[in-house]
Amino acid sequence: MRRFTPAGVLVLLFALFISACGKAPDPAAKAVEDYLSALVNKDSARLSALSCADWEASAMLELDSLQAVATKLEGLTCSVTAMSGTTSEISCQGKILTTYNNEDQQLDLSVRTYQVVKQGGDYLVCGYK
Repeated sequence: MRRFTPAGVLVLLFALFISACGKAPDPAAKAVEDYLSALVNKDSARLSALSCADWEASAMLELDSLQAVATKLEGLTCSVTAMSGTTSEISCQGKILTTYNNEDQQLDLSVRTYQVVKQGGDYLVCGYK
């Protein structure tokens, strides 16, 4: 029977602890990732739920503009670039790929900075600049 030394057990436990401590995404950045996923998946109910009241109509217009094209996300990662009170600014990397009549286009997500507000414990997309 093989025996483990106390040092070996500590190393194993430390390795397990480190691997379990992956950094969770910031909830404001996660809200933008979820918003973009809902947009690409054309999920109007989810998109609406992830939008603040002032932005909801604009979010639905964005969704309408994608209805006639095939869409998918590529390489999406978002992070907080600034915070002030309950408002966060989120920058993303990646693209929305669209296809219509065998014509492909890419929408670069890095050109927008998303505005996210925390309302009632939820992080909601409230526009971009």
